[in-house]
Amino acid sequence: MIKCPRTVVCYICGREYGTKSINIHEPQCLKKWHNENNLLPKELRRPEPKKPEIRTITAKGFYDLDALNEAAWTSAQSQLVPCNICGRTFLPDRLIVHQRSCKPKAAK
Repeated sequence: MIKCPRTVVCYICGREYGTKSINIHEPQCLKKWHNENNLLPKELRRPEPKKPEIRTITAKGFYDLDALNEAAWTSAQSQLVPCNICGRTFLPDRLIVHQRSCKPKAAK
């Protein structure tokens, strides 16, 4: 049985990183998030994502990584914005691109 290294989900982008590299990634990801958010039209700008507070500690004294990852994934997904035409969800910068080609379905 091959044991995969544990990963941690970024609460900003939803991607997985190693337990050592997540601390390097998060500040860079938040800076990128701010840069992209500032470029969006005012109606699509979002409040800064907050890092989830997980206080669940296992019997061995470690954080419950599964609970932390679930909270981080939920945080990342909450930043998605629905298309007002089709209802699919996108990051705000991708929504702008999507809406250029999204057309209402013709009534039958």
